[in-house]
Amino acid sequence: MKRYPAERKEAVLKKMLPPENMSVAQIAEEEGISMGTLFNWRKQARAEGRLLPGRDSIERWNSRDKFAAVMETASLSEAEVAEYCRKRGMYPQQIQEWREACEMANDWKKESSRELKEAVDSERNRVKELERELRRKEKALAETAALLVLRKKMEAIWGDSEDE
Repeated sequence: MKRYPAERKEAVLKKMLPPENMSVAQIAEEEGISMGTLFNWRKQARAEGRLLPGRDSIERWNSRDKFAAVMETASLSEAEVAEYCRKRGMYPQQIQEWREACEMANDWKKESSRELKEAVDSERNRVKELERELRRKEKALAETAALLVLRKKMEAIWGDSEDE
């Protein structure tokens, strides 16, 4: 297994960040490093709490990466946040929106949980009603099939009444 110097590893990881936003495949081809190694480096950096999104567009960042960006900028001044955003190719407004989303995620109100419960109850009732209707239709179908079988047997025993 080949060992890479820490400086090279950091330089490669930096290419994954904005404004370059290079994909792992692009970096692997350019640097001659296996994709598996690059994925491991990114995974290790994320485990250390560093922000390394796995996609090209900021709008497609997963919630973990957005939360990491919010945490990294939580104690920064407005000017520092602006600089942070410039380095990463994003806007301070995005950080603010993500921060608000994080705050709202832990702000469950009884009203929203009650609405959810009502919706679940409504769907349960709808399912019960549909199951009841399905059972009724299955019984009717079974009865019709039984009548057809009896009719065929009757015609076999007494002959076809339509021939007369």
